[in-house]
Amino acid sequence: MTKSHRYLSLIASVSLLLTGAASAQPSPVSDPALVKTTAGPVRGVIHDGLREFKGIPYAQPPVGPLRWALPQPAKPWKEPLDASQFGNACPQVSRYGLTAASYDENCLTINVTAPYDGKPAKTRKPVLVWIHGGAFVGGSSSLYPLGQLAKAGDMVVVSMNYRLGVFGFMPHPSFGKDYNGGYGLKDQRLALAWVKKNIAAFGGNPHNVTIAGESAGGASVCMHLIAPNETRGLFEKAIVQSAGCATPLPSVAESSKTGVKVAEAAGCPDAKTALDCLRKKSVKDMLDAASKAATDLMAFEPAIGAKTVPRQGAKALASGQFIHVPILNGGTRDEMRLYVAYDIQAGQKFTAENYADTIKAMYGDKAAAIVKQYPAASFSSPAAAVGTIMSDFNPNIGINNCIYLETGKLIRKFAPVYESIFADRDAPPVTDNPGFEMGAVHSSELPYYFPHFDNTTKLAGPDLKPGSQKLSAIMTAYWTSFVHTGKPTAKAGVAWARFTRDNSVLRLEPGKLAAIDASREHRCEFWKSLYPKILTQ
Repeated sequence: MTKSHRYLSLIASVSLLLTGAASAQPSPVSDPALVKTTAGPVRGVIHDGLREFKGIPYAQPPVGPLRWALPQPAKPWKEPLDASQFGNACPQVSRYGLTAASYDENCLTINVTAPYDGKPAKTRKPVLVWIHGGAFVGGSSSLYPLGQLAKAGDMVVVSMNYRLGVFGFMPHPSFGKDYNGGYGLKDQRLALAWVKKNIAAFGGNPHNVTIAGESAGGASVCMHLIAPNETRGLFEKAIVQSAGCATPLPSVAESSKTGVKVAEAAGCPDAKTALDCLRKKSVKDMLDAASKAATDLMAFEPAIGAKTVPRQGAKALASGQFIHVPILNGGTRDEMRLYVAYDIQAGQKFTAENYADTIKAMYGDKAAAIVKQYPAASFSSPAAAVGTIMSDFNPNIGINNCIYLETGKLIRKFAPVYESIFADRDAPPVTDNPGFEMGAVHSSELPYYFPHFDNTTKLAGPDLKPGSQKLSAIMTAYWTSFVHTGKPTAKAGVAWARFTRDNSVLRLEPGKLAAIDASREHRCEFWKSLYPKILTQ
């Protein structure tokens, strides 16, 4: 195969894949645990009203010349592949004492879970593809049990692993120009093409696919929405959770500065030979170099300017240069209190005495106005005040409520969008008690869709409280009806109207399920006065 053929664009690949979609047949009734994919047969597991297939390779291991290169479809196999266990997590270090480290690059696998009652299906089921979070440097599909969504929504649910950190989201001057810093996103897009090609064999409808994600997974959904030349035809609906599609992102050139530092730390300082040099380094050497050279929380967020993500999200949304599909969009009320908790665990102090200085360190010369707007004495603690400020708006990270609203306002001019805020302050704790009220922090809603989610493969999170359990059923119903029809409805819930005004944002809270004015609650007009170039609507 020639080099030019190896680097065919994804659009051409998708076209080829779709021509073969009709050949993917449902599983034989005689052995429903055996499914024939276009690469080879896979044998899954049937249990508890589900058919589950895990660890299916959708791409070749990205090693040797495939490290920092476009993902290539998995090589075919003949004998049934054991699909009873999740594949390896992609390379990463342990984070916050939760997620496990991984050093195995053979990690590009996909998982499929479908409801099963022992009877032949009369129609193909809608498909939800879940993209895991983890700040683009961590996480794994194995952390998310898919069964509740599959059974409650009568749909096929898919998840995948993709390259992370230095291997998936680090630009460098020696890498290919077209997709520099975007190989993790290209992995996701190849997985979505795999879904279009193969999901019918698992009982799914390849023409009714919804992509969804939270945090970095939600931001990945944003990147797919705003790259229409790359992703058109790969999905029909989208769910963005805790990620602001309108968040300003660095350019490839700006992010390449981090890549150069990482390469230097790894012992590959010469740009002319860096690619060959870096490909010879061990996974651990690369992860160690990244830890030394890139200490910022979002050091490996997507970069703008290559074909992978051609333009800023706000520009793409404002000009209509995105995939026009129905979208669910939102986050949690107290998002950034989680990171305040992590700072406390790392030894940082939040006091009335250092409150103003803490805000100045984050917001610079705008700090005085912010402290006046958010006096520490009006909160239960200075830590809670800092967390609330950052959850309302922060220009440096796309996890905040005003950027979610900005995103929705830009989208609604071209496509249906439904906005929500998860506000259950009785949600299970995400981390150890930091000594202040955390509330509905970042990722605290995940156990409502993925039972006992706790950021580990143990799935040892506590049961939801009774009121939260009822809310979980309603939230799941909203999601699954949206996956089926493009409109979120729930018999036990309230009507969820399209986002057309500030007061049409659905608050997800036990006993207080209602539309609210989220802009007023999160003081977005105040923030717009300070950051008019980011909050324009």
